[in-house]
This record gives sequence, structure tokens and C-alpha cells, in this order.
Amino acid sequence: MGQVTIYLDDKTEAEMIAAVNAAGISKSKWVARVIHEKAGGEWPEAIADLAGAWPDIPTVEDIRQSGRLDAKRESF
Repeated sequence: MGQVTIYLDDKTEAEMIAAVNAAGISKSKWVARVIHEKAGGEWPEAIADLAGAWPDIPTVEDIRQSGRLDAKRESF
């Protein structure tokens, strides 16, 4: 398991301590969680939960079956 030493200014440290206390976890676990959220390759859970949240948005199949023509593309 790796170790990292960081230096924080007083304001940033106070913000981290408040977040750690609100989450009820250690500073180390909180920092690891933030790194995972920012550097991980997955969507945050709050974003993933939005899938299907708008039932009135047509599916790709609905759009393709509508018979509408695609916009003319520019040639390069």
C-alpha cells in the first residue's frame, strides 16, 4: 500500500476536516476516496443514477424509425 505526504494551507485543511467529519471516515480514507472519484474511470454514482431519469427522451431506435433525414454534413 502506497503512502503520500501532502501539505495543506490552514483553510484547505479546515475544509478537509469538515468533510472528513461529515463523512465519518478517516482523513486517509477520505483522501483516497477523492482521488478515486477524480482519477477513476467510472462515472460518479450520482451521474450513473440519472440513467433513465427522463422517460420522455426518445431512444436511438425511435429517432431512427422517425424517417427524418440526418443533417447534411460538411465535407473536408
